[in-house]
Amino acid sequence: MGTTTRTRSRRNASAMKMVGALLALFREAAGYTQRSLGERFVVGEQQIASIEQGRRPLKPDLAEQLDELLDTKGALATALSRMPEVDLVPLWAEEYLDREREAIAISWYEGLVVPGLLQTEAYAREVFRNRVPVYDEDEIEQLVAARVERREILHRKVPPTTSFVVWEAVLRDQLGGADVYVEQVRHLREYADLPGLVLQVLPLGRTSHAGLNGPFILLETPEHQRLAYMETQRGSQLIADPDEVAILAQKYAMLRTQALNAEDSRDLLDRLLGEQ
Repeated sequence: MGTTTRTRSRRNASAMKMVGALLALFREAAGYTQRSLGERFVVGEQQIASIEQGRRPLKPDLAEQLDELLDTKGALATALSRMPEVDLVPLWAEEYLDREREAIAISWYEGLVVPGLLQTEAYAREVFRNRVPVYDEDEIEQLVAARVERREILHRKVPPTTSFVVWEAVLRDQLGGADVYVEQVRHLREYADLPGLVLQVLPLGRTSHAGLNGPFILLETPEHQRLAYMETQRGSQLIADPDEVAILAQKYAMLRTQALNAEDSRDLLDRLLGEQ
């Protein structure tokens, strides 16, 4: 299982490095530095460097703009469109995962399932098994391995500051059965004690709810840029517009006031475990 996951990751990384190397070649031929090119597109020197090193995917809209500026006859956009398909992670989720790995702060509201960073292996497996159309078992195991690996960021020497607001309905749903449920709630209770992590439960029965439009995530990058991320049934949206991010930040602030505080949330998890 692990070997397959790493092989696919290497293949995708190799394709990204190839596109990055092309960008570096075209940039230098046109007389731009990473800094001057980054300033031209308001993305910054660091992002251009990350793309050229294959650590961050080049997005189609930026590829088209770069082709036009560098007069490369559509070479970058064409190379991007011919990259091997991403098997483990949909293309539209790649950039979010890249930003999640480097984030210094994460705020996550979830009303449908346990947030991905807090899922147990068994719970994640049940989430993927409920996908329509169904995944085959090999795909499920690869996806579970990738999701569990994401938890590593919460155990770094200097982890990101993380805040989670989870609607109580998620904690009442017994996805996968009693054993999976108890393990997941116990896991949440353990993570609720991690330094730098705050878990709050938005209880059922409230007369107000700021998250009725669905789950979303707020990120802060090492450069202190604030981003927002939302998934839909068939895609996702990574939002950089400051006004739009500010609206979601206001929603998240309201959700935190409507939710139980961290101590009362831990007590609720203890009660749920005591009921089993």
